[in-house]
Amino acid sequence: MSRRTREQLPAPGARSRSRRALLSGRGQGTGPGLPVEGPALFTPPALVVDAGQIEVSGLCATTITVVGYPREVGPGWMEPLLAYPGRLDVALHIDPTPPAVAALRLRRQLGRLESGRRADAVAGRLADPELDAAAQDAGELARQVARGEARLFRVGLYLTVYADTREDLGEEAARVTALAHSLLLTVRRARYRTIQGWVSTLPLGLDLLRIRRAFDTQALAAGIPFTTPDLPLPDPQRPGAAPVVYGTNLHSAGIVAHDRWAQPNYNSVTTGASGAGKSFLAKLDVLRSRYQGVDVAIVDPEDEYARLAAAIGGTRLALGESGVHLNPLDLPAHSRHDPDLLTRRALFCHTLVATLLADPAGDGGLDAGGRAVLDTAILTAYQQAGITHDPDTWTRPAPLLADVTTALNGAEDPAGPTLAARLAPFVTGSHAGLFAHATTTQPTGHLVVYSLRALPDELKAAGTLLTLDAIWRTVADPARRRRRLVVVDEGWLLMAHPAGAKFLFRLAKAARKHWAGLAVVTQDSADLLGSDLGRAVVANSATQILLRQDPSVIDELRQVFKLTDGEATQLLTAGPGDALLLTGTGQRTALHTLASPAEHALITTDPAESAESPGGTDPLDPPRPQDTPAAADPGRSRAAHRPALRRPVDDDTDPF
Repeated sequence: MSRRTREQLPAPGARSRSRRALLSGRGQGTGPGLPVEGPALFTPPALVVDAGQIEVSGLCATTITVVGYPREVGPGWMEPLLAYPGRLDVALHIDPTPPAVAALRLRRQLGRLESGRRADAVAGRLADPELDAAAQDAGELARQVARGEARLFRVGLYLTVYADTREDLGEEAARVTALAHSLLLTVRRARYRTIQGWVSTLPLGLDLLRIRRAFDTQALAAGIPFTTPDLPLPDPQRPGAAPVVYGTNLHSAGIVAHDRWAQPNYNSVTTGASGAGKSFLAKLDVLRSRYQGVDVAIVDPEDEYARLAAAIGGTRLALGESGVHLNPLDLPAHSRHDPDLLTRRALFCHTLVATLLADPAGDGGLDAGGRAVLDTAILTAYQQAGITHDPDTWTRPAPLLADVTTALNGAEDPAGPTLAARLAPFVTGSHAGLFAHATTTQPTGHLVVYSLRALPDELKAAGTLLTLDAIWRTVADPARRRRRLVVVDEGWLLMAHPAGAKFLFRLAKAARKHWAGLAVVTQDSADLLGSDLGRAVVANSATQILLRQDPSVIDELRQVFKLTDGEATQLLTAGPGDALLLTGTGQRTALHTLASPAEHALITTDPAESAESPGGTDPLDPPRPQDTPAAADPGRSRAAHRPALRRPVDDDTDPF
């Protein structure tokens, strides 16, 4: 038979003057109509006290005290307790010990340990490994305290578990105990001191249990939850701020929010193996950047952003479809104040033609003679259209790629007709649809998607390059200066060709001057890191996101991104949506991408999830609860990888 006592406290309105003065700190009387103030607001109407638990206003609670700690702990070692999914109150009571007192007591403790070791040696007994470890830790800690490198603290850690019934409370207490044991903590139930344990975990600053252990500065700092590897939350009030929530921290229960516009530059690189979730993360970044008013332009090789664009009122331009044309020789209106505009457009045409004619070896397909005759043909085409270096002529209709081939056929150099023949498929042949006519569409809007799915593979790189040029005309327009994000999905298509890689590099270097950020998304890390230009693009990206990687490229990634062994292992074993975020300010955080059910329905790339249901449900409608994918479940938990650090903690003996 357990002893139970029941305390019935009077109703707040019926308390005596002395009771109210004790709770509220005032010497005033209370009447039925007076409000309850101060700590009286936290006083329950009844307490049922038992030997191992307490009932508070219908809730059962029990307190678990931590009486032993591991010798070594890692950063954020207390975070699993704070992230417990049930109701668990964690109280940490800290009292600093004066250095003089700490030094005196450490000397006494070290003397007791050393005398014990010598007594064992005189008696011929084997050395006690635990005693040796305790003596070593005490000696090192005493030296640190003497040099002022550390301080000692008296720490009490208490856990109060709540449940609706006694049976549930037993199960919850067993789960918390198992969690504590997994952290190598030794715990005991606060039996016959249930009220003291409950009060010690209330936000009152009272420690009625007084079960304390000695901690040094490093061990205590490692346990504070604020030392977990969470990114500092961006300042939403900063001018130009546009923070984006990516998901949850894999090492804690914190939220990972990142503001690319607060970094040294606004560019980002996202790389991961197929199926790792890079397109999902890129689309989530686009959608949440739109929440912040950022204009977005997307180079979409697989038409994955069509549903997203339709849902938020964006514009979709499908290159390669009938009636869609882009003229690479157009002179942008906003740059007509530049005296070198004609020369710059001619150089861009060089880049485009080199990309069109690039062979599998990637040498660009043009030798020195070919580049010379091409340059002459481009200028001749402009002259025949009445466009010269005089800015007054730049408003006239620009020539077409067909006019360039005509000039090549009329060139005296034999390389001209040869080059014209190589360009014939893109002028009069099967690939002429994109370049056959003047530009038909001037895409505008807060979200513009350039879909390249209809383009044949031979035109994917050239279409991406042409699209980037059209985007750059908008980005560089000083009359329409605003925050813009340019997303290049499957960037390996450009990086595989030197000419395209050079153009992408120039865009990465100059985007910041125009308040724009370049986001390169690629699954082929080897192409991105296999060239000097690719590495330069990475170096000019202050935001770097790494998802699951193939073992064949992990060594190169380790060298380029300065990955630790733990980070490299995490990237090799990461699940879908798990990523490592590296920022230009030196922060490194492991995260899991998290989207709401409505966002998940818009941005998922899984065909089974994005397809319409048999009943004809619109995929843009919010999913029903039974259709919500498990990946969008905010309650999904992840195992954390915590590097072990040596933190001397007093575990077996307490000198105080």
